[in-house]
Amino acid sequence: MTTADHVKALVRSHAEGDDTRFYSVALQVAARAARSGQSRFAQELRDLVDELRKAQGQTVVAPGRPIPVAKPRGELADLLSISYPAKRMADLVLEESVREQLLRVISEQRQQDRLQEQGFSPLQRILLLGPPGTGKTMSARALAGELRLPLFVIRLDGIITKFMGETAAKLRLVFDALVETRGVYLFDEVDALGGERARSNDVGEIRRVLNSFLQFLEQDESESLLIAATNHPELLDQAIFRRFDAVIAYPLPGPELARAVIRNRLANVPVAIPAWQEIDEAACGLSHAEITLAAEHAAKDAILVGKDTVTTRSLVDALSERHIRTHS
Repeated sequence: MTTADHVKALVRSHAEGDDTRFYSVALQVAARAARSGQSRFAQELRDLVDELRKAQGQTVVAPGRPIPVAKPRGELADLLSISYPAKRMADLVLEESVREQLLRVISEQRQQDRLQEQGFSPLQRILLLGPPGTGKTMSARALAGELRLPLFVIRLDGIITKFMGETAAKLRLVFDALVETRGVYLFDEVDALGGERARSNDVGEIRRVLNSFLQFLEQDESESLLIAATNHPELLDQAIFRRFDAVIAYPLPGPELARAVIRNRLANVPVAIPAWQEIDEAACGLSHAEITLAAEHAAKDAILVGKDTVTTRSLVDALSERHIRTHS
């Protein structure tokens, strides 16, 4: 967002009597100033906002607390769904390399003021790649939970219309929202917007939507965390990758991770598994979500027939059934 856009947003929010939005934009101006090396002005503006909020009896939002937001109104209501996830990183079973990258995002987001004072920006645009059910969407929820920010899920079915000019206009509304309300914004199945421009069945209007999306990503100067996820990275235009600060690949779980998923889901259920090798083989090629469903199925079977424990055989049978469902 340019300085001119900030001024227009300030005037619009003042005219509408939306003090929360007004102060949010003012803090965006402070953040932009800090990134450009104007640390003193940035701090003075932050202090002024805090002083005015206190004078008006508003609660100053402390770092790490959720930013209060109204339910998206008007056309935005059809484009965004909002939640405040309670999910945390400790709730997720992930490959260590994936976990480390997500923790780095959290660390930089939590200490963005320190980074900006030295002229650096925190990681803010994250691209998640991997097969379905490997934890991409859950990671977005956990990031929102850890940062105590609202999670906005972009409804691509509301954005993409048969009139491509409308699609670009709706995208602009979403990116304006990133500036006006800090949060975690999830573009799931982003390949619907960022498909390869060179595909033979593509049309000019679709390429223009992709170009608009790329332009909005390039110009984004909000303090929001933008996350895009796809099950089909091969469909993405190569220019998409250059617009993101970090690209995190989610693999299918190996034996150790599969065991961790099962143990995590059956933590409160008696389990009798003397040897894991047969389960490892049955779980091979399944996603985190499929393994979780199989563990739940085996546990419910044991409960329904009055058994005391989940056995190796019941787990193997449940995992094998997930294979059949996945490939049917």
